[in-house]
Amino acid sequence: MLTLKVTTVGSSAGFILTKEAMARLKIQKGDTVYLTESPDGGYRLTPYDPDFERQMALAEEIMHEDRDILRALAK
Repeated sequence: MLTLKVTTVGSSAGFILTKEAMARLKIQKGDTVYLTESPDGGYRLTPYDPDFERQMALAEEIMHEDRDILRALAK
């Protein structure tokens, strides 16, 4: 577990990620991270866009269900 301290950044509040935290998240300076709610009521900080993940899951489901149609259209 890593501990982060909330600090003032300009007129807002924020926290500083250590090199270790950035390495664990596999992010670099300038990357976007997302704070998402987890099913247990907690929160999760992730570099993955949850909306994009849902869209890709739906696309994969459609491609699987309609693979014969898509194969015919690709000809």
